[in-house]
Amino acid sequence: MRELLTFVAQSLVDHPDQVVVRETEGPEAVILELSVAEDDMGKVIGKQGRIAKAIRTVVSAATAKNSKPVFVEIHKPEDDEAQN
Repeated sequence: MRELLTFVAQSLVDHPDQVVVRETEGPEAVILELSVAEDDMGKVIGKQGRIAKAIRTVVSAATAKNSKPVFVEIHKPEDDEAQN
């Protein structure tokens, strides 16, 4: 799933080299954290969140056979730096 999300995000943004996807697997779910350049946030989220919803739908459909649900979170790079 990480590769799928990376491919989709890199296809949408102007700075594909700044796309980072981290995968965290918990006991009941998988969380994919997507970080993009601040300039690209609008392209990944879209008007009224339509692009973000579409990304989540594609990832959910691709993982439908898995027993664990997959959640996609979108972060700015500053959010990542604050966590470290």
